[in-house]
Amino acid sequence: MRVVMIAFTNIEYTIELTEGLSKLEDVMLMLPESQAKRFSDVIDPGLKLVPFYYPRIRSPKNLLTIYFIIKIIREFRPDIIHIQKGHPWFNFSLPLLKDYCLVTTIHDVVLLDRPSKKIPAFTYKPPIKRANQVIVHGSKLKEAMIRKFKRSSDDIHVLPRGVNSVYTRYVKHPVDEEPHSVMYFGRIWGYKGIRYLIEAEPLITEKVPDAKIIIAGTGEDFQKYREMMVHKEKFIVYNKFISHEMVADLFQKASLIVLPYIDGSQSGVIPQAYAFKKPVVITDVGSLAENVTNGQTGFIVPPKDSKKLAEAIITLLTDDIKRRQMGESGYKKTKEELAWKRIAPQTLKVYEKALSIKDFI
Repeated sequence: MRVVMIAFTNIEYTIELTEGLSKLEDVMLMLPESQAKRFSDVIDPGLKLVPFYYPRIRSPKNLLTIYFIIKIIREFRPDIIHIQKGHPWFNFSLPLLKDYCLVTTIHDVVLLDRPSKKIPAFTYKPPIKRANQVIVHGSKLKEAMIRKFKRSSDDIHVLPRGVNSVYTRYVKHPVDEEPHSVMYFGRIWGYKGIRYLIEAEPLITEKVPDAKIIIAGTGEDFQKYREMMVHKEKFIVYNKFISHEMVADLFQKASLIVLPYIDGSQSGVIPQAYAFKKPVVITDVGSLAENVTNGQTGFIVPPKDSKKLAEAIITLLTDDIKRRQMGESGYKKTKEELAWKRIAPQTLKVYEKALSIKDFI
């Protein structure tokens, strides 16, 4: 089987999946030049990689990019085109690629990040409508896809979002864990629930006085969150772009990872935490809980509940044995159900179904 994998976003996921698939089939990966360069030091050198120029979203030069992508696809003559989420300019190529079988992965059925909203939501509908089969990362996301896009349940497949092990490849040397350190990592927007982690801090430090809360990521103006902090000295904030090497260091140093979301779909932060043997504390929103075994790889608490959030964090900070056992259980999960060697064959089955339906039609 010949597969072209195209990604404008969700780059780490796409690299990992392509590497897994390339061990089984003939796969070509197409990435924006900037992203191909960004991960050049960890991408498998044996991977069939084709970078493409990716101008600003409003630039008409995107037409040249799409022309290049179509040209490469036609030369490669794939059985499957697999695109991550879709792209407004790529929509123009869909009528010209109608003879190919299309599979799309929708990572977020509802767009919540402000940068994502700059691109109108309707621009993601054509690939979903055109796709022979659709992949999502949770049963609740499948239900949302059926409601929102009226796709048949048979056309939507729930596959795990595997571990972002590319970041473990940036571990140049082991870094010791810093005792009682709680980390939030990722984009900073209201729906990520950071305010509830900030509200939980006095409850946490009352029981664990030396606890520190690390917040790492960019997004909206962080000043309003600083103003919420009761004890500012208990927070370490990296409100900036986090380099790959720094990501590796931060995850090694953290005692646990917290995702206090009040809304959302799924998150690559959970399997990433597992890869570094860190337990997680998450809220029960979207399909987050589908990747957490409550009490074994982490704790699941209600959203918008600072007290429950604090209790779960305190439990892990005050029980080293339990915390390490849960971290090991999460790591084991990455080697089993979240492993790309398991997800790649599942993805191939989706391709096979897409081809069988296309041939039947």
